[in-house]
Amino acid sequence: MNESAASGATGNNATTMLTKAGEDQFLTFLLGGEEYGVDILRVQEIRGWDGATAIPNTPDYVLGVINLRGIVVPIVDLRKRFKLSEANFDAATVVVVVNVVYEGSERVMGAVVDGVSDVYNFSADDISDAPDLGIKISTEVVTGFAMADDKMIIILDIDKLITLGLLDNVEISGAEVIEELSGESDNTEK
Repeated sequence: MNESAASGATGNNATTMLTKAGEDQFLTFLLGGEEYGVDILRVQEIRGWDGATAIPNTPDYVLGVINLRGIVVPIVDLRKRFKLSEANFDAATVVVVVNVVYEGSERVMGAVVDGVSDVYNFSADDISDAPDLGIKISTEVVTGFAMADDKMIIILDIDKLITLGLLDNVEISGAEVIEELSGESDNTEK
């Protein structure tokens, strides 16, 4: 790792919330003991885990969908997506709601992670290229590695991470799901 990566990374405090020219901010989250980062501009919101409506015939890492203010949002379990051991969802478990680009259009998707960690500023020089490990998932979704506070952060391409192999195979009818979710929320309010 280059020395500027270690010195250029800054954590989330009042003096570092503004980025310097040439730096981007990355939201980092924990997953299986590792820390991952995504471009913060792609993050729409962070929500506590509150369950999802299951959709039949989807990959095992698709937990279902949620109704987010009238928008049907597919939810992906990143532990399962990365083939990590399963963990019980607890108070720290969150859904990072992101905007992804798929076939030229923007979609809202959610990713369940163990917890949110921090926000870091990195310049392009701070991020080392991802090594070619000879396996599809890592080379397509990992864009690089950065050092911050003596720890390595794996920088992810959120578009590829969420959509690779998912949106090609999963077509969710928004109207049907909203109707189902509305019916469920009506039942819980009565």
